[in-house]
Amino acid sequence: MTMNESAGTVAADPSEALPEWDLSHLYPGMASPEFAADLALAEADSKAFAESYRGRLDELVRGSNASEALAEPFRTYEALEDLLGRLMSYASLLYAGDTSDPARAKFYGDTQDRLTAASSHLLFFTLELNRLDEGLLAAATGSEPLAHWRPWIEDIAKDKPYQLDDKLEQLFHEKAVTGRGAWNRLFDETMSALRFRVGDEELTLEPTLNKLQDPDGAVRKAAADALAVVFRTNLRTFTLITNTLAKDKEISDRWRGFAHVADSRHLANRVEREVVDALVAAVHEAYPRLSHRYYALKARWFGRETLDHWDRNAPLPKVATPTIPWDTARETVLTAYGDFSPRMADIARRFFDERWIDAPVRPGKAPGAFAHPTVPSAHPYVLLNYQGKPRDVMTLAHELGHGVHQVLAAPNGALMAPTPLTLAETASVFGEMLTFRKLLAATANPLQRKAMLAAKVEDMINTVVRQIAFYTFELKVHTERREGELTSERLGEIWLDVQRESLGPAIRFGEGYETFWSYIPHFIHSPFYVYAYAFGDCLVNSLYGVYQRSQDGFAERYLAMLSAGGTKHHTELLAPFGLDARDPAFWQIGLSMIADLIGELEVMED
Repeated sequence: MTMNESAGTVAADPSEALPEWDLSHLYPGMASPEFAADLALAEADSKAFAESYRGRLDELVRGSNASEALAEPFRTYEALEDLLGRLMSYASLLYAGDTSDPARAKFYGDTQDRLTAASSHLLFFTLELNRLDEGLLAAATGSEPLAHWRPWIEDIAKDKPYQLDDKLEQLFHEKAVTGRGAWNRLFDETMSALRFRVGDEELTLEPTLNKLQDPDGAVRKAAADALAVVFRTNLRTFTLITNTLAKDKEISDRWRGFAHVADSRHLANRVEREVVDALVAAVHEAYPRLSHRYYALKARWFGRETLDHWDRNAPLPKVATPTIPWDTARETVLTAYGDFSPRMADIARRFFDERWIDAPVRPGKAPGAFAHPTVPSAHPYVLLNYQGKPRDVMTLAHELGHGVHQVLAAPNGALMAPTPLTLAETASVFGEMLTFRKLLAATANPLQRKAMLAAKVEDMINTVVRQIAFYTFELKVHTERREGELTSERLGEIWLDVQRESLGPAIRFGEGYETFWSYIPHFIHSPFYVYAYAFGDCLVNSLYGVYQRSQDGFAERYLAMLSAGGTKHHTELLAPFGLDARDPAFWQIGLSMIADLIGELEVMED
């Protein structure tokens, strides 16, 4: 059943019977003997690993059978990474389920403290590995069993120019708990505790943001006003958090020798700064033909010259917004996945059947949505705040794309399963595209087709234009922070300047919008993460173009790309599709697809 077909037969309350995840697949509970035993084991084995191998890697690489000799510590190290990751994943997911619960908060904090101490014993391993003779190490990785880990060994070698000595690395690692980690936690707990008065309702952040998509303009304005009031009340705290974390990052970057404020992110993403700069320049240049053009068109649909900022994501006039029951959303996504690849749908179906999804909105629950990979010995989990909106169905498709990717990459092991963020967003955005195309093909009603196209364009603008604007905001903030603290007023000025430039003259920013930078979690948790969304969207648009031209064998090549995990550079992964992100013209392919969809909307009758 498609979205438009379900509009007349919806449940009165779409939150009914929504699935909650079963974290007992990781551990039975916070106080379980299993968790306590694994935590003690992780601490003891991490210490034993350091006692066995610290200072000995050079001796092992020079031995007669270096490949076998080094493989043993690699096996142990990877097993430890999996165990530590399982423990921290459980604590993190339990905490995300209710960040307002003091017991969960304490459990999360205590677990983080103990695992940070345990993992400090493992820091030496990559540091010593990068100090080994390159020729001897290359010879050792030339044969099995060490050849299995060669992609990871070659990958961590890229960190070598930015490594510090062992004692400094340990200090940075241990201080992160009371530094960056503590400020992240303060942000999360502050945000989860906020309440917004919209009419007669007192809401948490996620339902309040959801009201910005309400068909009633008065409700949208009330929600925007409520957000502004509460953000402004807490602005001192958010400003302090932002300034502190930006300074913390500057200290780390300076000690490690990163020249540019975003270079550490580019290194972590295994993507060259020139590639990101080309993407950013292409999107900036496209603002007038994408976001400026679309919002001017949308304003005309509303019979106005400009839209207030709370109307930017408003549903189209004269088109009813359906409430999508959970079962309909499930079948919609699984059918779209299955039409592309039965294997992909089979993997996604496990998330529903085996309770790997937490869907309801709850007080204290982390806002937004994510797919957590946990560790290869377990399975991923997906967190949603499902409220039955069409965009929630796309979010489900997005996060299941991540989940499928994580399942496929898991056989690479704890060291090589993780994927750089730029390519980690590929599967999620591709999952959205498959779902959108499936729904569009099944929609014959011209008005509903127009609404679907408009919603997709808005999602693409939010994914590409808006995320590059976020990245531009971060560049300005982190660059200015090097000269001193930024006031709340200055942060608001930068935010408004960037929003005006990116969204164009058809959007009018009312009083209070200058505070809206304060709730974006990526600025806090993962500085400069946001360009990965734009990278993924443009990449997927290009991939989908290849798929449309020739479907034969595409699904197999696509799943092989996802299965590679972190074992290959983006150039190797894209080569089978004839794509190269280093080519400046590459980004125009994806941006042109957005422009073409806007063109379709322009020729549709009102």
